[in-house]
Amino acid sequence: MQPEVAVRQSWLIGALGLVLAGCAGTVPPSSPSPIGPVAPPQTQAPPPVRPQTPAVQGDSPAALPGWDQEDHFAAFHAYLAGCGAARDAAGRTVCARGRALAAAGPVSPSEARDFLETQFIVVEARTADGSPGRLTAYFAPEYAARRVADAVFDTPILAAPADLSRTPQGVVQVRPDGTTGPYPERAAIEAGPPPSAVLGWMKAEDLFFMQIQGSGYLTFEDGGRVRAAYAADNGRPFRGIATPMAQQGLLPPNGTSGEAIRAWLADHRGAEARAVTALNPRYIFFRADPDDGGHPAGAAGIPLPARRAIAVDPASWTYGDLVWIQAEGGNLIGARASYHGLVMALDTGSAIRGPVRADLYLGRGEAAGLEAGAVRHPLRMWRLVPRG
Repeated sequence: MQPEVAVRQSWLIGALGLVLAGCAGTVPPSSPSPIGPVAPPQTQAPPPVRPQTPAVQGDSPAALPGWDQEDHFAAFHAYLAGCGAARDAAGRTVCARGRALAAAGPVSPSEARDFLETQFIVVEARTADGSPGRLTAYFAPEYAARRVADAVFDTPILAAPADLSRTPQGVVQVRPDGTTGPYPERAAIEAGPPPSAVLGWMKAEDLFFMQIQGSGYLTFEDGGRVRAAYAADNGRPFRGIATPMAQQGLLPPNGTSGEAIRAWLADHRGAEARAVTALNPRYIFFRADPDDGGHPAGAAGIPLPARRAIAVDPASWTYGDLVWIQAEGGNLIGARASYHGLVMALDTGSAIRGPVRADLYLGRGEAAGLEAGAVRHPLRMWRLVPRG
């Protein structure tokens, strides 16, 4: 994904709430499986988060909480798919060992577990004050689109404008007389004539969500399919709309999931919805790429394995890092109780900042989107450091 948006600009509700975010190997059709044992959706507020267990530092991954319940076979193949992003010598060495093991013949689940336990040690990531971080989630949305506007599909998907330029000082608008200034905010772009080519037309709320995600897959009325990929942005900061919607009484404080926000925008389509979406001044422009039926690439340039890839802060993590996440106690209606397991750091996004902050990629389509919109969980993270 583009470094600022990731497939996501994170949706995680982090994107909507609090913010709301290579050399791939061949992964067997059964991999990756869902990350760790995941409890069913909750119908009431979760219990308080349990106190943190002592940190695991410098031990084998076998000491990690929940390690015995992990699908090590799926995790091993997700590692092979993403470890090519590693740039340090130890990371490249262990990646080569894993790929050599896989090339020698079928790898059993026990061999996969043994590889992970013997090739890495674990080091816990910590926030400055020792408090939990936050897990959110994102997905690759699939939307209906139209070649020609109609009463419902009335919002244009815009290509990158010719008057937009990214400079060392930021994104600027180049005026006809050669002078420059800040590129307009969302409200101004939407109020005026399209500043660039129109790639298609969408429902207003769908385009807004696709801009938060940073990309999406479109199906047109004639059966044509394309991937709308990030092309540029207007340089404005991303602002989540979930908190102000709750503050204005438009949604309940614990009811600001992505699906709840989408439903409200659809029910109030027009000036009322635009006034809310304008609270986020950031605007994303797209390009049309072929839809190959796979998953989008993250900022590391590697297709994201569903439920096995995270977006991270590149100031704290390196693409190709193997990471153990443990997240419990989500507080949004419909949230799953926990997420834990091995994931690869393959993406980033403007909403993902800090050493214990991750955006979990859940896959393509509606089901992934429904789940992603309710992920806002306290988080612990461990880096699996290659032994080299």
